[in-house]
Amino acid sequence: MNPQEKFCHNEPCWAYARAGEGHIVIHSQKERRYRCKRCTKTFSETKGTALYRSHKPHELVATIVTLLAYGCPVQAIVAAFGFDERTVARWQRESGWQCQRVHEHLLQAGGVLLAQVQADELRIRIVGGVLWLASALSVTSRLWLGGVVQVRRDRRLVRTLLEYVRACGASFRSLLLCTDGLATYPKQALSVLREPLRTGRRGRPQLLLPEGLMVAQVIKRYARRRVVGVLHRVVRGTQEAVEARLRSTQGDEAALINTAYIERLQATFRSRLAPLARKTRAAVRQEATLEAGMWLIGTVYNFCRAHRSLRLAIGGRGTTQRRRWVERTPAQAAGLTDHCWSLYELLIFTVPPAVPKRRGRRPRWLLEAAHAA
Repeated sequence: MNPQEKFCHNEPCWAYARAGEGHIVIHSQKERRYRCKRCTKTFSETKGTALYRSHKPHELVATIVTLLAYGCPVQAIVAAFGFDERTVARWQRESGWQCQRVHEHLLQAGGVLLAQVQADELRIRIVGGVLWLASALSVTSRLWLGGVVQVRRDRRLVRTLLEYVRACGASFRSLLLCTDGLATYPKQALSVLREPLRTGRRGRPQLLLPEGLMVAQVIKRYARRRVVGVLHRVVRGTQEAVEARLRSTQGDEAALINTAYIERLQATFRSRLAPLARKTRAAVRQEATLEAGMWLIGTVYNFCRAHRSLRLAIGGRGTTQRRRWVERTPAQAAGLTDHCWSLYELLIFTVPPAVPKRRGRRPRWLLEAAHAA
């Protein structure tokens, strides 16, 4: 138990959401509880996580969530472990919310270096209707940037996805966005990815597109549900600049505009989320269930699974030592973490909330902490 990593969960307390300042002490080693010295409130170690108030052993819950994250249907878990189906569904839903909080806290802080981003959608059949799942991927680090689940494949779906991409990226001056033939992508990209021009004058700043922003599309032509032709179109930028960016990010000598990386990730989603499999009988009934499964699988893909194409070689040819490899996850390749997370570590990770603005006189200890910082 490390009280330096914890913060007070009592919102009226002045130490709320403030970690590493000595406010939290250990209250009970046996019950694994902490206490805030400012408001004297106690809280559990799992407060604010997916394992909070879990009456089952945490290792067992982590095992169930691992099976869900790797494509095991809920009905199979119920038959194997004897749990109620609503209990397993609740664990899946709470773990999905936990993964969404971790994703927004670590990825949407604006520190991901984006060189090439690919975006695409999935058509999913549910009980009594159809849903669309749009996702985005950073090619250099294979990092999943987020997804949106919606009933219609319209402007709102694409705009929400591009807002996730904007929240993750640090700069868009050298970004290449590759999408399919949906006409909404170029229009929304040229609107969402604009940056304000700061001149120091009063009033709203002018929004301009970055000079190095490039947008390209892959338009597939179908005949009798078969692809008969592919058109590569550059919407913004030059053909030479787009080809140079494709060669630098994908490592191909003669790279064409493609969405192969996001399509491969979508195949991973279909294999690991039971309702996404074609001609399945494990269809979902609610949009929230599919959204929770999407966040769970996407976050596990980013933090808990090493990607083979991201491994680094130690040694090599021409040396006496045998070549060895260092496995890396997409989060490690993007510089967000320094190790491969376990699924229990993902479920127990506490996301600090935003510090609220308060009125009134600050206490002396808070003024001393601010002065020391």
